[in-house]
Amino acid sequence: MSEFEPKIVAFVCNWCTYAGADLTGTSRIKYASNVKIVRFPCTGRIDFMLLLKAFSEGADGIIVSGCHPNDCHYTSGNFHARRRWLIFRSLLNFLGIDVNRIQYSWVSAAEGAKWAEVVNTTVTKVRELGPYTEYRKAADYVEQQEREVFNG
Repeated sequence: MSEFEPKIVAFVCNWCTYAGADLTGTSRIKYASNVKIVRFPCTGRIDFMLLLKAFSEGADGIIVSGCHPNDCHYTSGNFHARRRWLIFRSLLNFLGIDVNRIQYSWVSAAEGAKWAEVVNTTVTKVRELGPYTEYRKAADYVEQQEREVFNG
């Protein structure tokens, strides 16, 4: 039987973490290949409903990563994301979703090695947690929210 390979979705800031991930590649630093990167202008622009959507689409783990504090290209977007993350954790607990499946990190454009470490650590941790089979809770919640938005 083959080893479980988790599906990881990484929501990253364009200016720091995406550039750091690019540096990882150009530096030929090896890291787990089961991560799909979704690039945003800033982590402050990430709607956390997208994280639930990722789980509903089959993700086993998620990485959210942006600029270090006080290095945000848009001044305070990463602080906004951090505040939202603290609130989102409560929602995850309420929904019964294991918060260990989400890694929140800061990676700058000059930290290619750190990006590889974040990815490899997350993949190892999620591999130990196993496949995320309870994603239907998240999917049901997302569907309910979408119905409320469209039906008023």
